[in-house]
Amino acid sequence: MQLGIFAKVFVRPTVEESLDAVRSHGLHCVQFNMTTAGLAPLPQHIDPELCDRIRQAMSARGIRMAAVSGTFNVCHPDPEHRRSGLERLRVLATACRRLGTSVITLCTGTRDPDNMWGWHPNNGTPEAWRDTADTLREALQIAEEADVTLAFEPEVANVVDSAEKGRRLLDEMESPRLKVVMDGANLFHAGQLPRMREVLEAAFALLGKDLVLAHAKDLSHDGDAGHEAAGCGVLDYDLYLKLLSASGFDGPIVLHGLDEQQVPQSVAFLREKLSRIASVQ
Repeated sequence: MQLGIFAKVFVRPTVEESLDAVRSHGLHCVQFNMTTAGLAPLPQHIDPELCDRIRQAMSARGIRMAAVSGTFNVCHPDPEHRRSGLERLRVLATACRRLGTSVITLCTGTRDPDNMWGWHPNNGTPEAWRDTADTLREALQIAEEADVTLAFEPEVANVVDSAEKGRRLLDEMESPRLKVVMDGANLFHAGQLPRMREVLEAAFALLGKDLVLAHAKDLSHDGDAGHEAAGCGVLDYDLYLKLLSASGFDGPIVLHGLDEQQVPQSVAFLREKLSRIASVQ
């Protein structure tokens, strides 16, 4: 597994300076966000020359773009919001080849109209599932046309709030273009922390063969709550990384949910854990 980081952790005036900061920590892999290039996360237009500049800056520093963030609220209660998100997703998907990546990360949305990371009581309704599924079907058609993969992340505040629902979504979509981002810190509903091993093992049993990316952050409590930098919470990283390895995953594990000053500590923490995994293989 290759350790990487969200490029947007490093807020700098230019893409090149942000990537220099990534490289200064000995990292060679990022999940990119177009905000790092001074655009909206899902822009209405991406200049091809900007794509070339980003790719050249990555190449010059030996950094790989493991994925690019393309999140929008695929379950927003306003159909026009969902339609706009799909149009902007098409712009990003079309730019991916030139950017040098083939993976776009998504969330599965929420009925909260103001915060796509906020839980809403209507998330569990059949109507919410239908809107999420319908939007993703259209997104997967865009992915097919652009030859990219979409990767969603089960998280407790969204419509797909468990590994079980993640498996249901994969089975319903029946698309090789749809894969999973695994984030162990996003799987625990209120009251589930004492069942950490059970929850993690079930998640990998259901989704382990469909992973394209893994995230590395931490949590101090369960439910719809904030998160911690990797190594600063209670997530059983020995188990999490062991399950990642046992699933056959050999892709990027990407740090996020941390401030820049926390990067050295979390990088050291993950490197030590990953070296232990490698030593027993």
